[in-house]
Amino acid sequence: MPDFNKVLDPGDFENNQLNAVVEIPEGSFLKIEYDRNRAAFMIDRVEPSIYAKPVNYGFIPQTKDEDGDELDVLVVCDEPIPTGVWLSCRIVGVLNFEDGGEGDHKIVAVPSDDRNTNDSIQSLTDLGERWQQKISEHFTHYKDLKKPGSTKVLGWGDIEAAKQIIRDSIKRFEQ
Repeated sequence: MPDFNKVLDPGDFENNQLNAVVEIPEGSFLKIEYDRNRAAFMIDRVEPSIYAKPVNYGFIPQTKDEDGDELDVLVVCDEPIPTGVWLSCRIVGVLNFEDGGEGDHKIVAVPSDDRNTNDSIQSLTDLGERWQQKISEHFTHYKDLKKPGSTKVLGWGDIEAAKQIIRDSIKRFEQ
Protein backbone atom coordinates (compact mmCIF):
# COMPACT_ATOMS: atom_id res chain seq x y z
CA MET A 1 0.00 0.00 0.00
CA PRO A 2 1.49 3.38 -0.93
CA ASP A 3 1.83 6.22 1.52
CA PHE A 4 -0.71 8.58 -0.03
CA ASN A 5 0.89 11.57 1.68
CA LYS A 6 4.13 10.87 -0.22
CA VAL A 7 2.78 9.93 -3.66
CA LEU A 8 -0.22 12.28 -3.94
CA ASP A 9 -0.48 16.00 -3.42
CA PRO A 10 -3.71 17.90 -2.69
CA GLY A 11 -4.22 18.57 -6.39
CA ASP A 12 -4.72 21.84 -8.24
CA PHE A 13 -7.37 23.02 -5.81
CA GLU A 14 -6.89 26.70 -6.69
CA ASN A 15 -8.31 25.72 -10.10
CA ASN A 16 -11.02 23.70 -8.37
CA GLN A 17 -9.41 20.27 -8.78
CA LEU A 18 -8.33 18.25 -5.77
CA ASN A 19 -7.12 14.74 -5.10
CA ALA A 20 -9.22 12.67 -2.72
CA VAL A 21 -8.61 9.24 -1.18
CA VAL A 22 -11.71 7.31 -0.13
CA GLU A 23 -11.72 5.69 3.30
CA ILE A 24 -15.42 4.80 3.73
CA PRO A 25 -17.74 3.98 0.82
CA GLU A 26 -21.24 5.42 0.90
CA GLY A 27 -23.57 3.03 2.75
CA SER A 28 -20.87 1.45 4.93
CA PHE A 29 -21.08 1.49 8.72
CA LEU A 30 -17.43 0.49 9.11
CA LYS A 31 -15.34 3.42 10.38
CA ILE A 32 -12.27 2.92 8.20
CA GLU A 33 -9.33 5.25 8.68
CA TYR A 34 -6.04 5.70 6.90
CA ASP A 35 -3.15 5.07 9.33
CA ARG A 36 -0.46 7.39 7.97
CA ASN A 37 2.25 5.81 10.17
CA ARG A 38 1.64 2.37 8.65
CA ALA A 39 0.47 3.59 5.22
CA ALA A 40 -2.53 1.26 5.48
CA PHE A 41 -6.26 1.37 6.07
CA MET A 42 -7.67 -0.02 9.29
CA ILE A 43 -11.11 -0.54 10.78
CA ASP A 44 -11.26 1.82 13.74
CA ARG A 45 -14.73 0.67 14.83
CA VAL A 46 -18.03 -0.72 13.64
CA GLU A 47 -20.72 1.94 13.87
CA PRO A 48 -24.41 1.14 14.46
CA SER A 49 -25.95 0.42 11.06
CA ILE A 50 -28.36 3.36 11.43
CA TYR A 51 -25.28 5.61 11.08
CA ALA A 52 -24.08 4.25 7.73
CA LYS A 53 -22.26 6.95 5.77
CA PRO A 54 -24.68 8.86 3.53
CA VAL A 55 -21.84 9.85 1.17
CA ASN A 56 -18.36 8.59 0.23
CA TYR A 57 -15.93 9.79 2.92
CA GLY A 58 -12.19 10.25 2.68
CA PHE A 59 -9.31 12.72 2.92
CA ILE A 60 -7.16 15.10 0.93
CA PRO A 61 -3.47 14.07 0.89
CA GLN A 62 -0.80 16.37 2.37
CA THR A 63 -3.28 18.27 4.51
CA LYS A 64 -3.89 18.47 8.25
CA ASP A 65 -7.10 19.86 9.75
CA GLU A 66 -7.43 21.49 13.17
CA ASP A 67 -8.02 18.06 14.75
CA GLY A 68 -4.59 16.81 13.60
CA ASP A 69 -5.96 14.41 10.96
CA GLU A 70 -5.95 14.80 7.21
CA LEU A 71 -8.64 17.17 5.92
CA ASP A 72 -11.86 15.24 5.31
CA VAL A 73 -13.66 15.15 1.98
CA LEU A 74 -17.20 14.05 1.16
CA VAL A 75 -17.31 12.75 -2.42
CA VAL A 76 -20.80 12.89 -3.92
CA CYS A 77 -21.25 10.15 -6.50
CA ASP A 78 -24.12 7.89 -7.58
CA GLU A 79 -21.98 4.85 -6.74
CA PRO A 80 -20.14 3.85 -3.54
CA ILE A 81 -16.39 4.27 -4.12
CA PRO A 82 -14.23 1.49 -2.63
CA THR A 83 -11.74 2.10 0.18
CA GLY A 84 -8.28 3.06 -1.04
CA VAL A 85 -9.35 4.50 -4.38
CA TRP A 86 -8.11 7.99 -5.18
CA LEU A 87 -9.72 10.33 -7.66
CA SER A 88 -9.67 13.86 -8.96
CA CYS A 89 -12.60 15.94 -7.69
CA ARG A 90 -14.23 19.30 -8.23
CA ILE A 91 -14.89 21.33 -5.07
CA VAL A 92 -18.50 22.40 -4.47
CA GLY A 93 -18.34 23.66 -0.86
CA VAL A 94 -17.56 22.80 2.75
CA LEU A 95 -19.38 21.55 5.82
CA ASN A 96 -18.05 23.43 8.85
CA PHE A 97 -18.03 20.92 11.66
CA GLU A 98 -16.75 20.49 15.19
CA ASP A 99 -15.97 17.18 16.89
CA GLY A 100 -15.07 17.22 20.56
CA GLY A 101 -14.50 20.96 20.41
CA GLU A 102 -11.99 20.78 17.52
CA GLY A 103 -12.48 21.96 13.95
CA ASP A 104 -13.11 18.98 11.66
CA HIS A 105 -14.14 20.44 8.30
CA LYS A 106 -15.55 18.33 5.48
CA ILE A 107 -14.81 19.54 1.95
CA VAL A 108 -17.69 18.62 -0.37
CA ALA A 109 -16.67 17.52 -3.86
CA VAL A 110 -17.83 15.58 -6.90
CA PRO A 111 -15.73 13.45 -9.29
CA SER A 112 -14.11 15.67 -11.92
CA ASP A 113 -15.39 13.45 -14.73
CA ASP A 114 -18.83 12.11 -13.85
CA ARG A 115 -20.91 11.60 -16.96
CA ASN A 116 -24.07 10.54 -15.12
CA THR A 117 -25.33 13.46 -13.06
CA ASN A 118 -22.48 15.21 -11.27
CA ASP A 119 -21.23 17.23 -14.24
CA SER A 120 -24.21 19.49 -13.52
CA ILE A 121 -23.20 19.96 -9.85
CA GLN A 122 -21.13 23.11 -9.55
CA SER A 123 -22.03 24.29 -6.02
CA LEU A 124 -23.79 23.21 -2.83
CA THR A 125 -26.97 24.79 -4.19
CA ASP A 126 -27.01 22.19 -6.97
CA LEU A 127 -27.05 19.40 -4.36
CA GLY A 128 -30.22 20.85 -2.86
CA GLU A 129 -31.37 21.78 0.60
CA ARG A 130 -32.61 18.24 1.34
CA TRP A 131 -29.13 16.77 0.68
CA GLN A 132 -27.59 19.34 3.02
CA GLN A 133 -30.17 18.52 5.70
CA LYS A 134 -29.42 14.80 5.39
CA ILE A 135 -25.66 15.35 5.75
CA SER A 136 -26.12 17.78 8.66
CA GLU A 137 -28.39 15.30 10.44
CA HIS A 138 -25.88 12.47 10.01
CA PHE A 139 -22.90 14.41 11.33
CA THR A 140 -24.91 15.93 14.18
CA HIS A 141 -25.99 12.53 15.50
CA TYR A 142 -23.62 9.77 14.33
CA LYS A 143 -21.83 9.66 17.71
CA ASP A 144 -24.96 10.00 19.87
CA LEU A 145 -24.95 6.40 21.12
CA LYS A 146 -21.37 6.72 22.38
CA LYS A 147 -20.75 10.45 23.04
CA PRO A 148 -24.04 12.39 22.86
CA GLY A 149 -23.58 16.03 21.95
CA SER A 150 -19.89 15.69 21.03
CA THR A 151 -20.42 16.82 17.42
CA LYS A 152 -21.77 20.08 16.07
CA VAL A 153 -22.55 21.22 12.54
CA LEU A 154 -21.56 24.90 12.30
CA GLY A 155 -22.98 25.54 8.82
CA TRP A 156 -21.98 25.44 5.18
CA GLY A 157 -19.44 27.39 3.15
CA ASP A 158 -18.97 28.02 -0.55
CA ILE A 159 -16.10 27.02 -2.85
CA GLU A 160 -13.90 29.96 -1.83
CA ALA A 161 -14.37 29.11 1.88
CA ALA A 162 -13.42 25.50 1.08
CA LYS A 163 -10.26 26.61 -0.74
CA GLN A 164 -9.20 28.72 2.26
CA ILE A 165 -9.63 25.73 4.57
CA ILE A 166 -7.53 23.62 2.17
CA ARG A 167 -4.80 26.31 2.12
CA ASP A 168 -4.76 26.42 5.93
CA SER A 169 -4.64 22.61 6.12
CA ILE A 170 -1.71 22.43 3.70
CA LYS A 171 0.22 24.95 5.85
CA ARG A 172 -0.47 22.83 8.96
CA PHE A 173 0.77 19.71 7.14
CA GLU A 174 3.98 21.45 6.05
CA GLN A 175 4.83 22.64 9.58
